[in-house]
Amino acid sequence: MRQVIAAALLFALSCAAYGDELVVYSERQEPLIKPIFDTFTRETGVQVRYLTDAAPVLIERLAAEGEATRADLFMAVDAGNLWRAAERGLLASTHSPVLDAQIPANLRDPDGQWVSLSLRARTIVYSTERVKPADLSTYEALAEPQWKGRLCLRSSKKVYNQSLAATMIARLGAEKTEAVLRGWVANLAAPPFADDTQLINAVSAGQCDVGLVNTYYLGRLLKADPALPVTVFWPNQQDAGVHVNVSGAGITKYSKHKAQAQKLLEWLASDEAQDEFARLNFEFPAKPGIALDPIVAAWGTFKADPVNVAEAGRRQAEAVRLMDRAGWE
Repeated sequence: MRQVIAAALLFALSCAAYGDELVVYSERQEPLIKPIFDTFTRETGVQVRYLTDAAPVLIERLAAEGEATRADLFMAVDAGNLWRAAERGLLASTHSPVLDAQIPANLRDPDGQWVSLSLRARTIVYSTERVKPADLSTYEALAEPQWKGRLCLRSSKKVYNQSLAATMIARLGAEKTEAVLRGWVANLAAPPFADDTQLINAVSAGQCDVGLVNTYYLGRLLKADPALPVTVFWPNQQDAGVHVNVSGAGITKYSKHKAQAQKLLEWLASDEAQDEFARLNFEFPAKPGIALDPIVAAWGTFKADPVNVAEAGRRQAEAVRLMDRAGWE
């Protein structure tokens, strides 16, 4: 069935008429982009077709298609993947006063090849039944002996954790970061989980007391069960701040409709689209001042790490090496 759907999508893309149509290759899944693109179409009359897949697959597809690609925009859910597409020469540099005004500089590629559209705080979650907020402080402190047998992590294979480690390298240096990672591994209560939802459920069930997750996973679970005994803690508020990753997009190098693609990208940074990003997936808007979902707002404000999110990609290979040396599976 999946092959049939994929074939239908590819046929639709190959038959696209591009007078009033744009094509997006998106790592964001359909439920999180279709409502936003539908709104854009209603307002502008421009149709948006999209192909969804994992970012590495889409990056290889763009590379293989080269000048023949029909993609106008590439969307990814991690700064590391956006950076990787730019490094492969697959994205175009774009100068947009609109984007410069809407999205803070540390959330944009320094060379203008991509821009963040929503923020994902990767922070500490803890059991409200077994942990007091006063027990928590920083990411680094989770490597201390008091958390022996109490920490849960997601697999190091997930790009979200690779980006977290990469920005730690930018902040702490490689030696200190490796020491922290080794401490985390030594404190694990269970083998790393395949996804953040499993990790949160493990904290809720008592398998572990604390963990590191993207907050929108907790938002989804709290919507289904407001009594879930797990909440967030904002670490490093006295120094670097919370690690923030992004979803974002860039115009493809060989887009045949760069001006129209830029209009779509600018619209995705508008108040209306930013509100939808926040509402659909319990994320934080990339544009400051947009209202949060009530579940997210209830967690309170936090200071975010101001490092440019491009560091998540630039140092990712080094981060993977450190994770492997630390024994993080």
